[in-house]
Amino acid sequence: MVPLLEPAGHRVLTPSLTGYGDKAHLLGPDVGLDTHVDDVVTAIGDHTDVILVGHSYAGLVISSAANRVPDRVEHLVYLDAMVPADGETAVDVQPVTQSLIDLAARSGDGWRVPPLPQQPPPLGLFGVTDPADIAWLRTMISDGPVRCLQQPVRLDNPAVNAIPRTHIHCVGATPDGITRRPVPAVQPNGCPSQVWELPTGHDCMITMPTELSGLLLKLAP
Repeated sequence: MVPLLEPAGHRVLTPSLTGYGDKAHLLGPDVGLDTHVDDVVTAIGDHTDVILVGHSYAGLVISSAANRVPDRVEHLVYLDAMVPADGETAVDVQPVTQSLIDLAARSGDGWRVPPLPQQPPPLGLFGVTDPADIAWLRTMISDGPVRCLQQPVRLDNPAVNAIPRTHIHCVGATPDGITRRPVPAVQPNGCPSQVWELPTGHDCMITMPTELSGLLLKLAP
């Protein structure tokens, strides 16, 4: 996504969450949602007019991050993401997540959540079906800490309600058990809700990067 957004004049930050990517060596049982919120708030730093894009679980992360620094966030984008209320966990938003917690409890150390397996097309690996893309994606997939799914989101700062929201839904093939909450007609700031759709699987940044970047640039031309 970076080379598609930066030519339009935007600075694009893609911070690794603790336990993943170049921070994979920091994975441990104490890593949780609050850790990842710290990661994002640190990345925001002194920047203003920030558009926070959270994909999947990271919908929880950007929510709590915006709650901490609402004066620095211009827009929240929930990219096929969990959209929480104050005090909710991943299980509250997406009940099938409990099965991942149970899976971790049955594993050797009790806190590792293994990646979901690849499924036959059209589901593939998180919606990715191209063999080359799957091979690239596998280089980044790793276990996750169960604490991320158990810690609650904090949305108790009234200022966070003024931040506009956009929801982007991937409406391709969806695995069994995955449900999406209906988006209310009105945002917390009182404006009509904005919902866009992409006809692809969950990892749209891999399968439809050009189309996704086009949507994001509508928010910050």
